[in-house]
Amino acid sequence: MVQTLMFGLVASSALVIGALVGVRFELPKRLLAILLSFAAGALITALAFELFEDAYERGGIGLAVGGLFAGAVVFTVLSALLDRWAQPGPRSRDAERQQGSAKLDPDAAADDKAPTAASAGGAAGLALLAAVTLDGVPENVALGVSLTEGTGGLALLAAIFVSNLPESLVGAASMREQGMARGRAVLLWTVCGVLLVLAVLLGAGPLAGSDPQTISLPLAFAAGAVIASLADTLMPEAYEHGGPAVALSTAAGFALSFALSLA
Repeated sequence: MVQTLMFGLVASSALVIGALVGVRFELPKRLLAILLSFAAGALITALAFELFEDAYERGGIGLAVGGLFAGAVVFTVLSALLDRWAQPGPRSRDAERQQGSAKLDPDAAADDKAPTAASAGGAAGLALLAAVTLDGVPENVALGVSLTEGTGGLALLAAIFVSNLPESLVGAASMREQGMARGRAVLLWTVCGVLLVLAVLLGAGPLAGSDPQTISLPLAFAAGAVIASLADTLMPEAYEHGGPAVALSTAAGFALSFALSLA
């Protein structure tokens, strides 16, 4: 249980670190894009070898695919609602041309362009906080399950860490643009981190003794949520703002996560 708690704290600490950086500093947008693309590469390995493969081995292809699509559908629908919340009112032509997700606005944390109205209004930061919680809970449950089964979970841990960092950084920066107190913004992301630590403990505790088919569902659901977040948010934003360099950082994230999955 101590090891499980340590893994949960490490994975969730990225939320606090990102929030602390986001409320205090403005970073080059290309650096943010590289961080996002590196996270995307790491998540590709994690969802393929730590999530979906385990779901298939435990519950069979039918249950794994069903859970995968359930996670993707739930994330996509709720993400669309969050995007609408983060960008209220009639959509302008510029908004219609925007790539990626309205809630993930790197301009809020960058030093070379003004943030959008959604970030300045704080809605983008709160929507991103909700989205991180949405896909973070099943991911961290899956991390707890993998630790219980003795499969290590290092690749999934690395993927969760590197994806949480830029998302919390951008979200906290959006809250800062709203005028929210720095301490309150960091507190909100810390509460989210505590919730995700509890999700790890849930996966390693009450769910540890469940039958394989029961465990298959959260694993597949998490894989579906990760795929949807990659297509909806991380990759579009990274490739829009980072240029050709993000191709290499995506490959680096994949390679590192794959090497950890072999450990």
